[in-house]
Amino acid sequence: MTIDTSKPGAAQPPTMLQRMRGSDVWWSFTHSKSAMIAAVVLAIVILTAVFAPLIAPQNPYDAAQLDMWKAELPPVWQDGGEWPYLLGTDTQGRDMLSAILYGTRISIVIGLASVALSLLIGMTAGLIAGFFGGMIENVLMRIGDITLSMPTILIAILVSTVVRQMLPSELREIGASAVLILAISLSAWVQYARTVRAQTIVERNKEYVQAARLLKVPARRILAYHILPNTLTPVLVAATLNFGMAILTEATLSFLGIGMPPGQPSLGTLIRIGNQFLFSGSWWIVLFPVIQLCLLVVVVNILGDWLRDVLNPKLR
Repeated sequence: MTIDTSKPGAAQPPTMLQRMRGSDVWWSFTHSKSAMIAAVVLAIVILTAVFAPLIAPQNPYDAAQLDMWKAELPPVWQDGGEWPYLLGTDTQGRDMLSAILYGTRISIVIGLASVALSLLIGMTAGLIAGFFGGMIENVLMRIGDITLSMPTILIAILVSTVVRQMLPSELREIGASAVLILAISLSAWVQYARTVRAQTIVERNKEYVQAARLLKVPARRILAYHILPNTLTPVLVAATLNFGMAILTEATLSFLGIGMPPGQPSLGTLIRIGNQFLFSGSWWIVLFPVIQLCLLVVVVNILGDWLRDVLNPKLR
């Protein structure tokens, strides 16, 4: 029996918003205070970073807007503080609130881009290894084993250093963000590859995949339309958790001096600069970027943990 939706009063199919509000994920989200608070905080952090040019008192990347006479001003609520430098200034006269907002935007973009690239590499390698097996699987998985045998930060440092040396000196500062994205991605793709490979091995032996093979469906179509959708749930959880790790890795590389340059500071660069003046009394130069970095990583991890619990039927 079919429903004639053209007649007045006929039942209408639910919209996407209605289906989402009726799902288990939405119910779990609205009944989890920690997930809701984390989502609100993350939304505020992202929105303030995206609209930093409209919110920030100055552009910290524009040297013409920096005033050395205003260097190392304390926060506005302390003696010597001045408006509009709400969180004070650094040693170059850069407004700390502006630097944090712009730095957060860089950290988020690098984190998202590195997760996306590592997802692309890992899922491609996992699908190919799990579907075709044999020598291809052995080669890809051994490369993954070699990658896992080294610490993530060491791989990122190695890749970042090698790529920087290959670039002309005039492009090293311009391409700093691209180098960081590549370095973080090449150190994080193995987890996705192993997860997707395991799921692909399970799915390739099921009847619908065997039927598609008998019908001479191309392998790329089977992988893209039949197997890939069934591997997305665990990969989505891993990507959410690794987003926070990618931001931390970028901050670590920048803190070590091989990340974003001082002229385009990320949160890690701001922490590295502020750490040099920690014991000189200018505590605000390092404290506020640290708070922002910790807040960002904590709320992402809280959402990742919630997503892992709600998408895993064994934990319900």
